[in-house]
Amino acid sequence: MKKIALLVALGIIALSSSADARIKVRGRGAAMNFDSASIPPQFQATFANMSQKCIKCHTMERTVIAVQTGRAPITGQPFNKQAVKAYGIKMLRKPNSNMNKQEIRDFVMFLNFLLDENAK
Repeated sequence: MKKIALLVALGIIALSSSADARIKVRGRGAAMNFDSASIPPQFQATFANMSQKCIKCHTMERTVIAVQTGRAPITGQPFNKQAVKAYGIKMLRKPNSNMNKQEIRDFVMFLNFLLDENAK
């Protein structure tokens, strides 16, 4: 009887402690974006800036899918921290990106945070 009670208690603890840490998403298709309510305060300004600058060339859906799947949706290449840095450099070099080094650094840090949260 004690073993059953112990197993039940362990099961309850295991179920109650398994929280989904991933960043929530809202919208579908071209309107898909990260839910701003699930973004920590230190990244809110970066998220708002990214949501304005990145959509000049592509929808945020592409970014959301890359973070969620770990693959760039167009090329199928891995989307990891190394790829995020490479994309940042690529965006910095684009003449019409209108992004500076500090913004790119902030975007890279934010995307790395999202990748870490999605991996939990």
